[in-house]
Amino acid sequence: MDKTYQPESIERRWYDRWEADQRFSPAGHGAPYSIMIPPPNVTGSLHMGHAFQDTLMDTLIRFKRMQGNNTLWQVGTDHAGIATQMLVERKLQHETGQSRHDLGREAFTDKIWEWKQESGGHITRQLRRMGASVDWTRERFTMDDGFYKAVQEVFIRLYNDDLIYRGKRLVNWDPTLHTAISDLEVENKEQQGQFWHFRYPLADGVTTADGADHLVVATTRPETLLGDTCVAVNPADERYASLVGAFIELPLVGRRIPVVADEHAEMDKGSGCVKITPAHDFNDYAVGKRHDMPLINVFSKDAAILSQAEVFSMSGAPRTDIDTTLPKAYQGLGRFDAREKLVADMDAQGLLVKVETITNTLPYGDRSRDVIEPLLTDQWFVAVEELAKPAIAAVENGDIQFVPKSYENMYFAWMRDLQDWCISRQLWWGHRIPAWYDEAGAIYVGRSEADVREQHGLGDDVTLTQDDDVLDTWFSSGLWTFGTLGWPEKTPELETFHPTSTLVTGFDIIFFWVARMIMMTLKFTDQVPFKTVYVHGLVRDSQGQKMSKSKGNVLDPIDLIDGIELDTLLDKRTGNMMQPQKAKAIAKATKAEFPDGIEPHGTDALRYTFLSLASTGRDIKFDMGRLDGYRNFCNKLWNAARYVLMNTEGEDTGLKGGEVVLSLADRWIISRLQQVETQVTKALDEYRFDHASQALYDFIWNEYCDWYLELSKPVLWDEDASLSAKRGTRRTLVRVLETVLRLAHPMMPFITEEIWQRIAPLAGAEGDSIMVQPWPEADDNRLDAEATQSIEWLKGVIIAVRNIRAEKNIAPGKALDVLLTKGTASDQAQLEANRRFLTKLAKLNSAQWLDTPEDAPLSATQLVGQMEVLVPMADLIDKEKELARLDKDIQKQQGLITGTEKKLGNEGFLAKAPASVVEKEQAKLSEFKDTLAALEAQRDKISAL
Repeated sequence: MDKTYQPESIERRWYDRWEADQRFSPAGHGAPYSIMIPPPNVTGSLHMGHAFQDTLMDTLIRFKRMQGNNTLWQVGTDHAGIATQMLVERKLQHETGQSRHDLGREAFTDKIWEWKQESGGHITRQLRRMGASVDWTRERFTMDDGFYKAVQEVFIRLYNDDLIYRGKRLVNWDPTLHTAISDLEVENKEQQGQFWHFRYPLADGVTTADGADHLVVATTRPETLLGDTCVAVNPADERYASLVGAFIELPLVGRRIPVVADEHAEMDKGSGCVKITPAHDFNDYAVGKRHDMPLINVFSKDAAILSQAEVFSMSGAPRTDIDTTLPKAYQGLGRFDAREKLVADMDAQGLLVKVETITNTLPYGDRSRDVIEPLLTDQWFVAVEELAKPAIAAVENGDIQFVPKSYENMYFAWMRDLQDWCISRQLWWGHRIPAWYDEAGAIYVGRSEADVREQHGLGDDVTLTQDDDVLDTWFSSGLWTFGTLGWPEKTPELETFHPTSTLVTGFDIIFFWVARMIMMTLKFTDQVPFKTVYVHGLVRDSQGQKMSKSKGNVLDPIDLIDGIELDTLLDKRTGNMMQPQKAKAIAKATKAEFPDGIEPHGTDALRYTFLSLASTGRDIKFDMGRLDGYRNFCNKLWNAARYVLMNTEGEDTGLKGGEVVLSLADRWIISRLQQVETQVTKALDEYRFDHASQALYDFIWNEYCDWYLELSKPVLWDEDASLSAKRGTRRTLVRVLETVLRLAHPMMPFITEEIWQRIAPLAGAEGDSIMVQPWPEADDNRLDAEATQSIEWLKGVIIAVRNIRAEKNIAPGKALDVLLTKGTASDQAQLEANRRFLTKLAKLNSAQWLDTPEDAPLSATQLVGQMEVLVPMADLIDKEKELARLDKDIQKQQGLITGTEKKLGNEGFLAKAPASVVEKEQAKLSEFKDTLAALEAQRDKISAL
């Protein structure tokens, strides 16, 4: 083995070898165990969340593979509709100056497929760098032919079951991308905003209880005034009880709108009156629905004011009984320009009461960075009420279990308050909705236009046009567990690996993905998609902040593995940043944190760091200090292996038989190994990756390396030790290390494989890869309480001696005489049994039992339980120097005594001082005298040396 551990020289080599040998394909003969990778975006690159999650999944898969399960880790990527379309559009604009509209839909999607073939595998290459043992032979893509068939089949069946419908509803609308987006694609950002208070004149001469001819309403979005349909007051608000049913003359527009009673209006907030715009606010939509208000849309898809409002009923049907006229002055203005003009016009008419500066949140599209508008559009929806019932029951009855169990509450909270799911997106890249329209607007759903014509007997005289929309990517990824296994065909893989065993996911997508998979899978397979949902926290920086490019605190896991120079790191964090001051601040913070860039740490160290952080909390604070520590841990394991090899290669390790005698240390480490095998297995079974990694770390570092390897030396290096004893220790060295490597392999696959290849032949292990070795199983018959007790006693004494050396600054190599006293008969027996180990490891001349503690010479002392460990100081100190130091201390103490006695002999002090002060001085005097007596006794002992 190389003298130093160099992960970069072994990791790629071993991964290529494993993949070439098809080690990742299902091969076990035990019960099936399967995990579906949450499909990363095909446009993406590995971020810390991916790396963390993939480490947990790979640990489980390697663990189960070694336990003999027939394991499948299914890999694949998501077509990422918005992200991919944006990426290729920008590339096209940069290279040719063209937009997608210049090319047309078909040619543009061809460009995306070209990009996918050339550049879409970046994140899968990075998965390999993380050591992910996914089955690459089964790699899937959410838009490959087989998966498209599954998506189409699900849509058609849901439509035929009246569970998919098209309707006019309020959605999150991105005015830049011109598409509906999901809540998960909305980022709510806190900022300073304004709160405008307006007078709304009451109609028909009606006045408030205090005689006012208007109501005051407040809004953060004045431009939506043009679409108001009513004003709400709380039904318990006595100030406005007489106004319910009265009308308001809507300013600037002139439309009469009613005052309604609704609990959405809070009496203690502002005036207690709330303007309601159902077509432009989700809360207002709910109020409007309760009072059967019209939906008045005033925005175009660009979020500009329409030339004429669009008016619909709550069912989405057009209404012609309401005037659609909008003031000409606002027509065509963008929403923010319209806001500015409208506020000015209201002020000019004396209707602006005041403007407050407030802190509020605005929704932004995570791709376009534009402010999202709630907009009334025609979309496709899944009716979820009936789908939700069996999905709730599956968790209630235990068919699906959440780990930690507390996340069940989050799941139930969402599932019991579901809204119908908007599944359409106004994009070109994605699964195009399999629906066609005739010229009258009738809808036909089928697998193709030809299929539709055949089903409905439509001749060539009927013109059909396919829906332009595509399906939300969450719709296709909702079929992930069964669609990847070949459904709707009844494939052997579907029969074997479904339901899958475990889903590993973050809590932030329990609703968006987990719940939808459960609903869809139960509907189409009558099975749950997975038996266990392991929910982990989200990776933050060391301060607990979300990692983001705008904050400049993003860490790239590949940089942590392979290292990165400071200049390159600065370029990554500040490149293309539009705000120079912010870029400077990020650069300064980066230089402070990484003055020399980031050194290479290797994949195994990063994986072990992630596992150590995988607690049950919601936030995972990534700590570079831990990463450095686990790189040192890898070095420790490497150096331990080198020691073992140096002492066993070419030597008798018991493979050819012969008598074997196990030393006390051998028996102890074998016993402790059984315990750590039980701990690690139990922790992994319970998804406590942090406990598993800690138990293994403590055993390898503290017990095997720091103690057992040292305890092996007295046997291996003692010329008087028997061949059977040496054979026993060598056998124990290699067998324990080989077992530890198997325990560590799921967590640290590369270093364990590299070392195992050298250790396995010496331990008698068969096979050409650690990946196919059996998982260690504890044997209670090998537990040895007596050996454990003896070693713990031995460790206690050795640590005591080491502490004395440190306190007295005694050189580590100087041989000492040690006396043990005041202990039990058991302590005395342990000394007799373990004197050889003790003298070797503690570097002693002698270790003797002292029956009469009072006869002990001047010594440095440490306690081990009740027993005293004494190191006589006669030959360890400079007598004259120590006497001079003691004389100085004695003189100081005598001065303190004289001063205190003088104070206590002062009649004036005794007369004036409180009793408590006098008592305190008397106590000090007593303490000073005790200290003096101890110093004088110590001086007498040293004088006698």
